[in-house]
Amino acid sequence: MEEVINELTAKEVKAVVEEEIGELAIKEEQTEIIRELRDLPPAHYIFKIENFSYLSNAKLESYESSDFEVGGHKWRLSLYPKGNKKGNDKNEHVSLYLVLAESNAFALHKEVNVYFKLFVYNQIQDKYLVVQDAKGKVRRFRGAKTEWGFDKLVSLSAFNDASNGYLVDDCCIFGAEIFVIERTTKGECVSIVKELANSNTYTWKIQKFSDWNQVGYTSQVFCYWWIQMEFDALSQWVFRRERQMLVHVFTLGGFKTFLSGQKLYTGFILRVRDQLFGVHREQKANNKFCTSANNWGFTKLIPLSDLNDASKGFILDNTVIVEVEITLMTVIKEFDSDQGVLLKL
Repeated sequence: MEEVINELTAKEVKAVVEEEIGELAIKEEQTEIIRELRDLPPAHYIFKIENFSYLSNAKLESYESSDFEVGGHKWRLSLYPKGNKKGNDKNEHVSLYLVLAESNAFALHKEVNVYFKLFVYNQIQDKYLVVQDAKGKVRRFRGAKTEWGFDKLVSLSAFNDASNGYLVDDCCIFGAEIFVIERTTKGECVSIVKELANSNTYTWKIQKFSDWNQVGYTSQVFCYWWIQMEFDALSQWVFRRERQMLVHVFTLGGFKTFLSGQKLYTGFILRVRDQLFGVHREQKANNKFCTSANNWGFTKLIPLSDLNDASKGFILDNTVIVEVEITLMTVIKEFDSDQGVLLKL
């Protein structure tokens, strides 16, 4: 970050940012969107992302923050690192939206009227780029429309250029103000795990598969995780070739307890390998793991009849191979902005 600051004088940085804001203001005049810089941080929520490039390269179209409460309702920020394709933007801008969380006990006919602002922190100027609807326009969040925001928060070219201050040392900060009731000032820090232990794919080779006669089996622990394979507990094992019992369940292992407010957001692929033709059975998922919810999996990964059919290639020499590929793992730590860790980079 210091190298970036040394390359540009304060006047040059200010000129570049003001020029960009001015150009966007002209283009968006008809859509009534206001952009301005301010010193004051967002009143209600901070969304800090470390190792941003790993999130951007994870082939996720969007990433949502944890729920946070303002005005008696729970909200999320939904970030599109490479732009929202539905916004017809051709992936030229970072997109950011405010979402009324699904966890709300919300009657279908009810609505929440909100005036909100979304933010991007300029780490060089120590200022915030504020993006908001003009003329105090109020947005209606209701059953049919639970998301409002900006397709063109900031251009990707400007955002990825460290000299503009938005993405510095692979870290960026977003925020939100929601004018419903009093402020809350809660937030989270998302740290993308750069390297998983040795490899991001774990292979579980199950030999003498026909000898297995229990309801479920568990692999060894690998890099905080294990795989659990279960069969229909209500069915008799001797009838397994006739019954459509299933391999399933991906379960967190290793973390006996989580720190207060800590979660793991993990993307993974669970597959049963086809050892003859390479046409594997697999499913993908993204899930948050914490103390109260430390497992997630699939109840219909593959029928046991297919698994036991040697002609399909999933069992070879009485051996079945199950794999899990970790595509993304982030450590999420909730914090209070009053603790002084809000913008400590």
